[in-house]
Amino acid sequence: MNSKKIKPSMKIRKEIFEIVEGMKNGAPEYGKDPMGELMCKAKELIVQEMLEQEVTEHLGRESHERDAQKVYTQGYRNGYEPKGLKTPEGRLELQIPQVRGGEEKYHSKLKDFFKNNTDVLEKLASEMYIRGLSTRDIEESLEMVTGEKILSHRSVSTITESLWEDYQRFCQRDLSNYEVVYMVIDTVYESVRAYVKSKEGILVAYGILSDGRKVLLHMALGSKEDYEFGKEFLRDMTSRGLNVPVAINSDGAPGMIKAIDEIFPHSLRLRCWVHKMWNLANKLPPEIWEQIKPEVMAVRDSLSFDEGEQRLHKMVEVYQSLYPSFVKCLLDDYEATLNVLRLPRRHQVHIRTTNLIERSFVEERRRTKIIPQFLTEKSCLKLVFSVLYRASLNWKKIPMFEFELSKIQQLKKNLGIVLENGNTKKFQEVFCNA
Repeated sequence: MNSKKIKPSMKIRKEIFEIVEGMKNGAPEYGKDPMGELMCKAKELIVQEMLEQEVTEHLGRESHERDAQKVYTQGYRNGYEPKGLKTPEGRLELQIPQVRGGEEKYHSKLKDFFKNNTDVLEKLASEMYIRGLSTRDIEESLEMVTGEKILSHRSVSTITESLWEDYQRFCQRDLSNYEVVYMVIDTVYESVRAYVKSKEGILVAYGILSDGRKVLLHMALGSKEDYEFGKEFLRDMTSRGLNVPVAINSDGAPGMIKAIDEIFPHSLRLRCWVHKMWNLANKLPPEIWEQIKPEVMAVRDSLSFDEGEQRLHKMVEVYQSLYPSFVKCLLDDYEATLNVLRLPRRHQVHIRTTNLIERSFVEERRRTKIIPQFLTEKSCLKLVFSVLYRASLNWKKIPMFEFELSKIQQLKKNLGIVLENGNTKKFQEVFCNA
């Protein structure tokens, strides 16, 4: 078949097949990201097929379907015009169908649809912005697909203001309806302000509730993970009704540790095991770390706090003289590292790391990587919040059966969280006002 008669969508399908075959047959070339290419081509195919189908509906016939005895008042296909569409995954190379000879000039039905459904258009513009496209990119993308400028970049800016309002409501909402059992805190760093090269920390907290749900609790901008900001961050949540969690996980920032110990002295403070493993690995040659790593994992996977502590101290005895830096790191805040062993065993894998937030940060960075620098704090926060909040809606529940709940209640009593009337929220309110 003449290559010129092959639909662009068919060519894209062939390229997708070649990428998949390449992934099956061996490692990709250095610097290549086959999965990224595959995702980009898949999106390219969806948009291309949409454009081709729209022309088919306009003309009332398939490509190359022609009857010499008929008069086609809608016109004829006249090839394609190449256009590029910028996305966070890469540039989509599209072929825009051209039509000639019709009684009426061909134009995209999408344009009419958007003009008659402004709420859908505004939602689409917001989602494209959250996906990492700039206001100018959104303007040009919609113009490319519809054939007409239906939104200016200034209009897009106005529409995305709703995201800032969403963030403000999120930071003011009542938290007393959440019975938080576990809380996890971590930080993502972004270039927040124009002409400032250093990145600033955005502190994020999520909770695991007594029914197993995971919810985003709070997000705020701070210059760094220092004590004053950490205390302010935690007090903000308690002032909005947050109860005392059984356990709180964070990384090893001293300021945040001090703030957690002060605001939640009765909660079990945990240290992220992934961060701990990274730190330990950096203290040893790679070949030695691979030998010792199973012993560290055995400590992490112990059946109780006491068993984990015994195994840890045995490692200290063996490696103290050989690898003093490794042992010092192993002992650093080790009680917080082992505190996860006090929790119901089924829950330990869900709370011993900050991985859930880290994975959400990966998604957030994928959306923001094409933005060299945010011009304002506001533009940064509304985008980062929108990405993280949408990611949180897909977080899966963890099991909360009767056995786990009874153990949690016993832990609360042992930690002094539950008063005689069982009102943990009231206890926190009294403590914070003391």
